[in-house]
Amino acid sequence: MSEDVRKQLQLNASLPSGSKKRYRRSKGSKKKTSEPTASSPQTSSGPDPIIVKPAEVKAPEFDVDIAQEVVFKPNPGPQTSFLSASEREVLYGGAAGGGKSYAMLADPLHGLNDPNFSGLLVRHTTEELRELIQKSQELYPKAVPGIKWSERKSQWISPRGGRLWMSYLDKDMDVTRYQGQAFNWIGFDELTQWPTPYAWDYMRSRLRSAHSSNLGLYMRGTTNPGGAGHQWVKKMFIDPAPSNEAFWATNIETGDTITFPKGHSKEGEPLFKRRFIPASLFDNPYLADTGDYEAMLLSLPEHQRKQLLEGNWDINDGAAFPEFNRRIHVVEPIDIPDSWPKFRACDYGYGSYTGVLWFAVAPTEQLVVYRELYCSKVTAFDLADMVLEAEANDGTIRYGVLDSSLWHKRGDTGPSLAEQMNMKGCRWRPSDRSRGSRVAGKNEIHRRLQVDEFTEEPRLVFFSTCAKTIAQIPSIPLDKKNPEDVDTNAEDHLYDALRYGIMTRPRSSIWDFNPAKQHSGFQASDSTFGY
Repeated sequence: MSEDVRKQLQLNASLPSGSKKRYRRSKGSKKKTSEPTASSPQTSSGPDPIIVKPAEVKAPEFDVDIAQEVVFKPNPGPQTSFLSASEREVLYGGAAGGGKSYAMLADPLHGLNDPNFSGLLVRHTTEELRELIQKSQELYPKAVPGIKWSERKSQWISPRGGRLWMSYLDKDMDVTRYQGQAFNWIGFDELTQWPTPYAWDYMRSRLRSAHSSNLGLYMRGTTNPGGAGHQWVKKMFIDPAPSNEAFWATNIETGDTITFPKGHSKEGEPLFKRRFIPASLFDNPYLADTGDYEAMLLSLPEHQRKQLLEGNWDINDGAAFPEFNRRIHVVEPIDIPDSWPKFRACDYGYGSYTGVLWFAVAPTEQLVVYRELYCSKVTAFDLADMVLEAEANDGTIRYGVLDSSLWHKRGDTGPSLAEQMNMKGCRWRPSDRSRGSRVAGKNEIHRRLQVDEFTEEPRLVFFSTCAKTIAQIPSIPLDKKNPEDVDTNAEDHLYDALRYGIMTRPRSSIWDFNPAKQHSGFQASDSTFGY
């Protein structure tokens, strides 16, 4: 194929649907009479087309001399880097307009012509999946002649036997549909739409194959900043290393490198690498050249503009607390005076996470969050020991407030979780869970984040050592169905602990006695106060 003909027939997959720029056929090609559909994908009666891919990627073996069309050519830069990436887990995206969806669709093409290839591409909902399927029907019949789309199985089947499923994962339990299955390649389109990393982590266990040495094992994600899963995606791909730099995968909770377990022949060695490849509108000349899409992004509110145009991960779309500012609300630790009242608050969860926050009340009524505890799979008894150990040198902790649901009992089964902790000497009283308390708590956090007009300081600050709280609070999104509340599907355990503590309405001026020197008269199992 001559270079002139190649240029004439190029079809860049990053072109948006409906673009005026179309590929043109050579004179020798046959005219297609119909567009591909879900039930009968379009096939070509001519020779195989060529797929232009980065040199690092193994492309299907097509006959260049008889090729008629260039079906896909990635944009230079991020798109090319993504398709040639060798790391086990790669995230692609950042700003809007970077050609994410087409890059995701193009990535499994290197395997579809292998009979041992098995891939899975997922979206969060069926509606979003339908859009992705439509895009695949524009690309795949041209890229892989003879490929068939099975509507019943929601699967592409290549003539050489490679298979690519396209499905959705709406709820965490949807992953059970893939128990016992194995894939060479798994892709998550718009990864931040998943509120937690559960689906991503579980599907990693489906990444296996007897032929993995030839095909490789890969997980791929694309996304913009924002969404319910903004924070965990940021911790997994953005925070550990600079953009475009490969790094050993880390545990997003501890920050430790994930290694082979004890007893394995490779015990202690890193398991696999990750990489984040940022892309922006300006990496896609087909959208950037006219300036129209850029103008639209510039018209958005500031936080959306920073996300979608600049790809800024420090801004969370739809954040519940946009007024949070690290420069104002995060302070370096100090020695808290003994005269400042101290208390704690906790949101408990065994299967999810437990968040405990310690507060001090300054004479100006400013609340200082000076310590955090964030853990999972911890029993009530063990949590009590951890709390008491953490505050052993704090002096008097005036009270603790705990999720009131922990006083619930199911039949005659012994003490509740709250009572178990009280009996260990870690005393609590129930949180306010009355009607409207969630909205009231959120509003009080808004008020506390404001700068007091008299002191010229915010009414709520966090020690810089409370890293997980500082990361979680500005990232928690609003509930789309109820914007007066936060999205409870997001990571909100430290937020709930903050809300419980703030709604006790602590004041510095009321502490005119030391309860540690007075007998309360309440037993440890008291269901009202727990004192």
